Amino acid sequence: MLNQVYLFSELAPADTSALTEHTHTRSYPANSILINEGDNTDSLYVILEGEVKAYACDEAGKEVILSILRAGDYFGELSLVDDEPRSASVMTLTATRVMIISKANFKQCLSDNSELAFNLIRALTKQVRGLTENVKSLALMDVYGRVAHTLLDLAKETDGKMVVKPKLTHQDIAHIVGSSREMVSRIFKELTKGNYITVNKESIVINEKLPPGW
Repeated sequence: MLNQVYLFSELAPADTSALTEHTHTRSYPANSILINEGDNTDSLYVILEGEVKAYACDEAGKEVILSILRAGDYFGELSLVDDEPRSASVMTLTATRVMIISKANFKQCLSDNSELAFNLIRALTKQVRGLTENVKSLALMDVYGRVAHTLLDLAKETDGKMVVKPKLTHQDIAHIVGSSREMVSRIFKELTKGNYITVNKESIVINEKLPPGW
């Protein structure tokens, strides 16, 4: 599995085996907190199955979702390069299984593999670019534009259609785009009425190209 994760894709099989010998896996049900913002932990988590959200809250409990992560993604890498507390919380959206790699084992592997160091730099750079795009969308797009951008970003092609699965609630999407649940519900109602999307129990299906404005 590690060789399918971009961060570890350059490792030789022997190095991958050596690293995985010191890892362990854990399974969690949906809605389990894996990391709390401010925790002083230092492990890297690789998602083997399931889906999680990384989010932050203010003192009043207002939530913003920073990213949705799926099998093959990972989180906690910032703690591997500094000694700061966790910068965000992570909660499972579905039943999830993760591989956990300690900082000590990762640093040993890092010192032995220059390509792993380059991959880590590239991965962190990609995160910065992604966060930049999110800030741009929040600053320059209206709420509809942010909702449409989020749906397209989360959708994966399945049987010739773009599908968001598992289905996020209107409140989840509101937390991603920085809007109210009521506004997101109104936008979904119009998109459903126009047959641009179909919402069922398990997913959101994008039937055709979303309109440029609302």
